[in-house]
Amino acid sequence: MKFFIDTAEIDQIRELADTGMVDGVTTNPSLIAKSGRNFIEVIAEIAEIVPGPVSAEVTATDADAMIAEGRELAKIGDNIAVKVPLTWAGLKTCRVLSDEGRMVNVTLCFSANQALLAAKAGASFISPFIGRLDDIGLDGMELIADIREIYDNYDFETEILAASIRTVNHVQQCAQVGADVITAPPAIIKSLVKHPLTDKGLDAFLADWAKTGQTILKG
Repeated sequence: MKFFIDTAEIDQIRELADTGMVDGVTTNPSLIAKSGRNFIEVIAEIAEIVPGPVSAEVTATDADAMIAEGRELAKIGDNIAVKVPLTWAGLKTCRVLSDEGRMVNVTLCFSANQALLAAKAGASFISPFIGRLDDIGLDGMELIADIREIYDNYDFETEILAASIRTVNHVQQCAQVGADVITAPPAIIKSLVKHPLTDKGLDAFLADWAKTGQTILKG
């Protein structure tokens, strides 16, 4: 499963990219607004740091303007995935841009039927929002499983990019049901390594090693 980071904070992206665990980045206008920087400049900088897909979202709502914005965003780099909302205008934009050979991430997916439409429109990625479904009492993970079944039934190449990841359990569950990608805030990605028994075991090893008075590296 691929790990994308859901942030526009350059320092956080660099830090995690250095671990080799980052396969891509997702952004949106809200995340970039928080950075206080120029939208195009931020996307371009991220695209240079991360070789994998970098999602950059259009802000228009009608198809012609979305297509124009998408083409402009795609000029930033070969690894730009144009992000469009799951509306009829967004699906039309997806079809046009994907036919031109551009990556498209269709976002704000909340049903399997919507995911089916996105795949038929040629989406590179479909972004179902797990946490937001959980917030209203629905099962976000069930949606991931439903999409996985449908896509496998018809050999759709669209990758399931699970979004609105709130917990480390979401990450594990997504892997179990077959999501191709998860995108999560840096804090969630960092938390995946944590376990109290790991910390306890390491402390014990270090204490025992200190008693020996030895070093591995020669001064």
